[in-house]
Amino acid sequence: MRAVQFTDHGERDVIEYAERDEPERGDGEVLVDVKAAALNHLDVWTRRGLPGIDLSMPHVPGSDAAGVVRDGGETRFDEGDRVAVWAGVACGDCEFCRDGDEPLCVDYHIIGEHVPGVHAERACVPAENLVRVPEGVGWETAAAAPLVFGTAWRMLVTRAELRAGENVLVLGASGGVGHACVQIARHAGATVYATAGNEEKAEAARELGAEAVFDYTDENFADAVREATDGRGVDTVVDHVGKETWRDSLASLAKGGRLVTCGATTGGDATTDVNRIFWNQLDVLGSTMATRGEADDVLSLVWEGALEPRVRETLPMSEAAEGHRMLEERDGFGKVVLRPDSET
Repeated sequence: MRAVQFTDHGERDVIEYAERDEPERGDGEVLVDVKAAALNHLDVWTRRGLPGIDLSMPHVPGSDAAGVVRDGGETRFDEGDRVAVWAGVACGDCEFCRDGDEPLCVDYHIIGEHVPGVHAERACVPAENLVRVPEGVGWETAAAAPLVFGTAWRMLVTRAELRAGENVLVLGASGGVGHACVQIARHAGATVYATAGNEEKAEAARELGAEAVFDYTDENFADAVREATDGRGVDTVVDHVGKETWRDSLASLAKGGRLVTCGATTGGDATTDVNRIFWNQLDVLGSTMATRGEADDVLSLVWEGALEPRVRETLPMSEAAEGHRMLEERDGFGKVVLRPDSET
């Protein structure tokens, strides 16, 4: 079979679409014919190299995919079942797993980041990491939704406990997690503000439910938020940008507000205004991935059409490097999806 892979960390030129041995299904695993696979910024970071993660090369990236079961073994899945991948893997035995909070697992890891991923014609995936995809749901939708919508759901619903009538600021609304957060917050009954880098992205965010969108290249979004809320600020800020936006994210919050973060694309060494945190009694909340139950909850809304992953481009896997470029250069709105060349 063929798969996207790289034999060393580096820039986009390390990516290749090459022949690999067929995957061998282990106990508890399911062999899946991949119909579509989505890119995430995690794939870019994995390609560049992440501290503390020593990958076996050549490495197949990819945390999101959807397809048809070829061999379900002794699992609950049968040949022909439609499935999508949930990438978070937990040990099931530590104190956090026993308490039902899998993302806090002491051995938590992510398919495609710590172990081989699913950007391939076929992949073996633990049965517990597969969710059923109803008939009528397109392969691009099924592949694009799990990681970003699961992550966004945990951030807003579980960690920030967003409630109807509150207001929320979503940074980077054009990205995968950002555009999922806009929709989930609107679905929860919140008033949504967002940031974007140009008018085209801003219009797309408004179409998904954002009340107002601020161009971060042209204005200070903290000042814009204060003006839009009559000086009050927002109840929740979603920040996955990190160093460049951290101080303004805190400055955007109302008293008693919550800042929730799942990443730091511009760097993790942000300067924190501690005085603002204690005086305004702010909560700073970290969030990673989701439990399988949280993923099931949000994906049920995707399957029924209440939430929609926007796909900016669908490319053959042989053009995976172009997909990485689009993510790195913030080119477009929503998700980039790959299809095996045999499926295009």
